[in-house]
Amino acid sequence: MIDEISVANLALIKEAHLNLEPGLTVLTGETGAGKSALLSALKLLMGERGDASQVRDGSDEAQVQGRFFIGSDDLDGITVSRRIGTDGRSRVRINGELAGVRELASLMEPVIDLCGQHEHQRLLDPTNHLYMVDMWGHSVISERLRRYQEAFAHAKEAAAELCRIESASRAQGERVDQARFVLDRIQEVEPKPGELEQLEEMLPVAEHAQALATTANDAYGKLSGEDGALDALHEALSELERMTSVDARLTEMVDTLSEAAISLEDGASDLRRYRDEIDFDPARLAQLQERHAALRGLMRAFGPSMDDVFAAQTASEELISLVDAGEERVRAAQDEAKAAEAELVDAARELKAARDRIAPRFCREVMAQMALLEMGGAELVWQSRELERAAWQESGSCACEFLYRSAPGLVPRPLRRIASGGELSRMLLAAKVVLGSADATETLVFDEVDAGVGGSAARALAALLERLSKTHQVIVVTHVAAVAAVADCHYVVRRTGTDEPRTELVLVKGNERVRELARMLSGDDSEVSLAHARELMAEHGR
Repeated sequence: MIDEISVANLALIKEAHLNLEPGLTVLTGETGAGKSALLSALKLLMGERGDASQVRDGSDEAQVQGRFFIGSDDLDGITVSRRIGTDGRSRVRINGELAGVRELASLMEPVIDLCGQHEHQRLLDPTNHLYMVDMWGHSVISERLRRYQEAFAHAKEAAAELCRIESASRAQGERVDQARFVLDRIQEVEPKPGELEQLEEMLPVAEHAQALATTANDAYGKLSGEDGALDALHEALSELERMTSVDARLTEMVDTLSEAAISLEDGASDLRRYRDEIDFDPARLAQLQERHAALRGLMRAFGPSMDDVFAAQTASEELISLVDAGEERVRAAQDEAKAAEAELVDAARELKAARDRIAPRFCREVMAQMALLEMGGAELVWQSRELERAAWQESGSCACEFLYRSAPGLVPRPLRRIASGGELSRMLLAAKVVLGSADATETLVFDEVDAGVGGSAARALAALLERLSKTHQVIVVTHVAAVAAVADCHYVVRRTGTDEPRTELVLVKGNERVRELARMLSGDDSEVSLAHARELMAEHGR
């Protein structure tokens, strides 16, 4: 939902601010007053590219800012700003952070639908025709669409796996020979996970066994040998213990040294065991060195790490296995792909049947609303054309779209080829009314929806817009007083000045709004026109 828009130095607008609420907002004003500039501001906030010609004469840049709420759970909203310089350069910020035009367009595309004569409207995109039908028939279609999409993904995966297995099973010549060579070389060594790390811990000990045993023995002798550290310490303890009766303070020192003696005895015992366990075995050392060299050789050939060696072993085993047991694995993959494809075909058939059942009903509902807008002779026709299997998409197996014929007897044709801007706007209005709350687009902006509409059709148009505003935020640029009379909020766009013309945006209420409606009705604010305007507003409780 749009919360507010500020515009500065854009076309004839020097400065304007638009506060918007849920419900129906209308923009009125005489032709040439500058309503198109406001629509241009909105397009810039939606990610449309700008150019230097949009900058107001005498200004360095045009600025447009907006605040939007996306979804009912959005409590903080997002802010968007666009700056267009006289050099044509555009700057975009989203929540104060620099962004690109494409990022902005992607963000705003689901939020606002701008419907005007020259706009790229969603109604012209067949993808959105499918979206409308699926949303309107959600209770019937959603489960079938979910099943189809799951089957589509499964069939895609199964086909890719079959292709991979068939390709591998056909592998011959150098690839297989190389795989067999790699596997033979690695299996000859038979490396074990973690073996290299273990060897690199054991080798230094085996290579320096004599030096380690000698060092441990010397250290043990200096602790436990004759006149060693332990003998000296025990003598010292005896002397100190004898004198504790003279000075009790020596007791604490005796305790400390006793603990030290225990630690030294434990250390000496550990050194003795370590010395006795050292085994200098030249044959064992040679065996370890040979094994280490073999593993390092594998790493040089297939590394740089042992993980790479094991990966090469696994890849080679898989390739050879696929070739050796190719037919069996291909048959299994073919069966899986065939079953997945059958499931997909069944799901596609169910989805198509559901859409073909729901879509004509949706078209009839839309045509009923179109009839109120003096488009009773027009017809919306659902076309669902089966695609070749290779062209199936995640959305379905058919090319679906609405076709249009403006009068009976004519051949239905795609909307983009024959419908006028006014017809498209009114058709989209009718479709949006039928969709109601099922439509995820929160804000709808209509320009020229009232083109060629008058009399009872104008009142019907007003009623539809009022109804639509119960489920959407609706903004309408209109010249029809009946539409303006039902609005919750009414802005008038005025052009002032002669030497330096400028566009102003004025929120009108009370008598000011009555006078604007009178102008729209008859071009003046005579008592008759004012009375007619008051009567029109009273009809809608305004």
